[in-house]
Amino acid sequence: MSNAIETEFSKTHLLTRSKARRPRQRNWHKSSLKARSGVNSAIAESRVLLNDEDLKLHVYKKTLQAYLYPISSTTPHQFEVWSATKPAYCDICGGLLWGIARQGKRCSICGAKCHERCQELINADCLQKAAAKSSHHGVTDKTQAIMRAIGDKMNEREKIMERTFVMIRDVFNIPAERHLKHMSASKQSVLDGTCKWSAKLIVNVIEAKGLQAKDKTGTSDPYVTVEVGKTKRRSKTIYNTLDPKWNESYSFECHDSTDRLKIQVWDEDDDLKSVVKQKLLRESDDFLGHALILIHTLSGDMDCWYNLEKRTEKSVVSGNIHVKISVEVKGEEKCAPYRKQYTCLHENIFHHLMKTNDGKLDFPDQRGVEQGWKLYFKPEAQDVIMEFAMRYGIEPMYQAMTHFSCLATAYQCVGARAAMAALLFQITKFFSAMEEQGSYRNKFEACNFGNKNFLKLLENLLNSLRLDLSTYRKNFPCTGPETQAELKSCITLICEIGQFREKVAGIKCETKSILSNCCEQCMERTYSFIFDNCNEMYLDFIESTSESPEEKSEDTADSLEYWDKFLSLMTQVFEEDKVTYAPIFEQSGKINLCSVTYGQFWTLFLEDLAKVLSVQTPEHTHYTSTQFMNLQFKIKGLYHEYIMKLGTIPEACPPKFYEYFQPYTLNWLEDGGKDSLGIMEAAFNRDKQSGFKKTSEHSLFSSSVVDVFTQINQSFTILNKLECSCAGSQNEYLKKFSQNINSVLLIFSKLVENTFKDMAQDVEIACILMNNLQETRVQLEKLYRSMGGEELPPAATGILNGTQMLLNDTLDKLAAEFVKQYEDSLMRACCKLSTQLRSIRSSGTAVAPKASATATPESNAVLKPLMDILGDCLGNCSKTSEKSVLKRVLKELWKTTITLLETIVVLPSISAESDAKLDSMKNLTPKQCAVLETALYQIKDFFHASGNGLKEGYLEKSPEMKKLKHALSLYTQTTDALIKLFVLKQTSQDVADENNQAGEVSVQIDLYTHPGTGEHKVTVKVLAAELKWKDSSRFRPFIEVNMIGPYLANKKRRNATSSKSGSVSPKFDDCFTFELSNEASLDIYEVQFIAKDYCFLRDDRVIGVGLLQLREVTERGSCACWCSLVHGLTFDRAGKTIIRILSQRLGDNIAKEFVQVKTAVRSPDPE
Repeated sequence: MSNAIETEFSKTHLLTRSKARRPRQRNWHKSSLKARSGVNSAIAESRVLLNDEDLKLHVYKKTLQAYLYPISSTTPHQFEVWSATKPAYCDICGGLLWGIARQGKRCSICGAKCHERCQELINADCLQKAAAKSSHHGVTDKTQAIMRAIGDKMNEREKIMERTFVMIRDVFNIPAERHLKHMSASKQSVLDGTCKWSAKLIVNVIEAKGLQAKDKTGTSDPYVTVEVGKTKRRSKTIYNTLDPKWNESYSFECHDSTDRLKIQVWDEDDDLKSVVKQKLLRESDDFLGHALILIHTLSGDMDCWYNLEKRTEKSVVSGNIHVKISVEVKGEEKCAPYRKQYTCLHENIFHHLMKTNDGKLDFPDQRGVEQGWKLYFKPEAQDVIMEFAMRYGIEPMYQAMTHFSCLATAYQCVGARAAMAALLFQITKFFSAMEEQGSYRNKFEACNFGNKNFLKLLENLLNSLRLDLSTYRKNFPCTGPETQAELKSCITLICEIGQFREKVAGIKCETKSILSNCCEQCMERTYSFIFDNCNEMYLDFIESTSESPEEKSEDTADSLEYWDKFLSLMTQVFEEDKVTYAPIFEQSGKINLCSVTYGQFWTLFLEDLAKVLSVQTPEHTHYTSTQFMNLQFKIKGLYHEYIMKLGTIPEACPPKFYEYFQPYTLNWLEDGGKDSLGIMEAAFNRDKQSGFKKTSEHSLFSSSVVDVFTQINQSFTILNKLECSCAGSQNEYLKKFSQNINSVLLIFSKLVENTFKDMAQDVEIACILMNNLQETRVQLEKLYRSMGGEELPPAATGILNGTQMLLNDTLDKLAAEFVKQYEDSLMRACCKLSTQLRSIRSSGTAVAPKASATATPESNAVLKPLMDILGDCLGNCSKTSEKSVLKRVLKELWKTTITLLETIVVLPSISAESDAKLDSMKNLTPKQCAVLETALYQIKDFFHASGNGLKEGYLEKSPEMKKLKHALSLYTQTTDALIKLFVLKQTSQDVADENNQAGEVSVQIDLYTHPGTGEHKVTVKVLAAELKWKDSSRFRPFIEVNMIGPYLANKKRRNATSSKSGSVSPKFDDCFTFELSNEASLDIYEVQFIAKDYCFLRDDRVIGVGLLQLREVTERGSCACWCSLVHGLTFDRAGKTIIRILSQRLGDNIAKEFVQVKTAVRSPDPE
């Protein structure tokens, strides 16, 4: 049956596991395809440019032109300070140049004029500008000379940079012969572009954003001027706005490639100040910014955003302007824009270098270089792209974003993620440099790379990185620093993408949440893989850590061996995360990896563990409880080592695995209780066979106690090490463990008690057995404290307290049993004491002597027999008993001694000493009482033993001592006082039940008190009776009426009715009068009826006894009732004591009569 259940569970469990994991894998596969498709789309776009042969050829030619006559090697201008003699205007900003107040600078070679502040904006090549100027003015000789100088410079550069030109040829895969032809053609193109260049421009000014407010209303009235060469166009004015939209187009013809396209934004004003400025400076309105664009950097159709720049340091400028430009250069009417050409060049160089480097990235050395992040390639390739960018006006940020997109196509290469993270950091820094949030967003929107394209690239890249990170244990294994550095770069890149999207694009990106989700997915996949391949992975793990590998075993998920292996692999995973991966995630992503992965792994583990343990019940498993406990301890160790230290689980929420293992732990405790019982019985038998020898010279108990508690303490140590934080489970464990303790110690105490009965005569063994019980109580108390003491649950506390009380009661029984063997000796000693005490005669003085607290010769003589016996008993016991055991023996010995003194000396039995010669010895004289009290002081001192024995308070307040002292105190009272006390205290003497009823008697009682003398008269009339008696033929019943109370010495105390023959229901109708003294009230008197059977020549037989106390009649004055008859009266301890004292006063007729009446008992029924 068990195997069938296990097989069914295995199928069900594995099916559940498969169903639980597959949806996640399908979703993961779908997301991976989506992420990969995003990366592939980026690669596809790159391949379009890489495979466009026409574009590549054109870019190749433009690259040769840019590198043959580079901007960085052009001839500088020869600027001189110049004071215009008539109004002139700056070639760059159009500002006034006139006289000393408006001095400027002019080039002595090409004649370029500008402000000093605009000097750096003039075309850097003085030769080209001079050649163009000479050509326009028809100066042929000068033009030819300049052209030859330019040609010489290109020839010289071709020789110096031969390797670079070869690289350019290889990048575009151009044959050597064609390359030479293209080189010649490129030189001629450079020369032709200097003097024969012409182009048509169509400029469409669309809109501007984020302009400065120049008016008092907080807005501006912006308009735009567009200028090419000496041709200038003006747009309409858009009033009261900072985000104007014009959407106006202007056409231009340009014949000088060194010219600039000048786009200026103005705030229109119509006041007097603006009129004056118009007359003097040719500008009447407030300047809002401009964009200066070199004509030779324009190509094809361009849709661009330009940042508005300052004209002077005092200018306050902000915002961007959106412009669409269409350029038709003569001979290049169908060419792509220069930015697209640059992208083609950059991508071709990137992939060419990867191809020549076996598919690996070769990064330039950026150390010690200012703005080293702008170095994208090794020096030769870097020079090519930089010269192309300078020649055709490619912005540095466009270059950076282009290189980032290239790296994205090879992001899985070593070092690519780190380079991308550093580059994206600089891009983010550039776009977020402005403080105002709206400004850098407009700046990014004006990005000519295309903000949507870049955001899409980042999104696709982020998905791919998330995919890689969600399997970081596979993609970045713990093989060395290189993979760890790649993991760190991957995390850093994800963080940088999040920073860019949040700071620049305004898209909220929870980077920590992304990283956490990736870690959780990785751990979930890791868990599934380990679950499906546990046996193989564990075998590999053992082979890597042990010299003696284990044999392969195919354990299933429903076996405990499987989960032992699984826990070992879990520990390995946790250690790898803790040591290797956690520092990287903490340093790079500020993520506590352990808190994420441990929690995910632990949750999945608990789910599967619950399924296993729900089927492997203690009743249907072939595993022992110890095996389950070992597994629980392994899980607990893993929890405390890794999970609990995270602090993510509240203390009020204990781990669930304690609840899962509760049935198995209780089963283990059950088995432990049975083992403890077996060990205890075996230990006790060994101890018994060896004669209960002491465990050591200084100990007073035997080895069985040690063996019993060694086993119990071991079980508790194991239970305590479990550290169960589930209150409900822990309470159940403590309750079950307490029950085990109770059952073991209960049987142990029974064994000790049974053995004690047989060995009580051997004082040493008897004391050791009692010591064993006492040591058991001590060890139990220690165990109770170690288990929690008062903090234990009520159920466990009740069980342990009950066990302690049981041991205490058993120890008291053993002490009483031990003292019982001395009881005969003590009785003989007390008899001798009684004889000697009664032999002491009074001194004849009228005053009774007082008891002395110190010993007297009489007390010493009286006590000698008793003290000898007590000394022998305690002498034998004190050497081999624990102190607490000795005190228990002392208590029992004290109780026995005092009780014997009471029953033998003070209150001997009524039938004893009936001889008339001993009448005078029955009552103790005052002196004898004083001697006895002195002897009691000595006995108390003996048992107190100067503080080493029983406490004085216990001795004085013990019930036996109080009873004895009460009896002694009654000795000194008169008979009337004792009878009075008896009547007042004994209020329930005639209690009747079914077995105690003897019949009823009908009586009438009348009370009378003389008003003058106060004397009382009690008239008792006996009317009839209903008696219970078997023999009625010879039955002659009569009723005896007795008046009980004090002060009746000279009064009639007894009367009797006449006898009636042969009837159990006799009719009497007899009346009696009792005269009472006026010394007391009627409350201290009672009337006692005794129904008797008259017998001739022998004692009358008693049928029953009835009682009527006068205090019940006093208020009414008379009473008529049926009085119940019982077999005999009952008394409490005080009543019995009084009767015993009065019974010893044999010479006192009143006392003797009182005792006879009160002790009358129904005679045996006739046969």
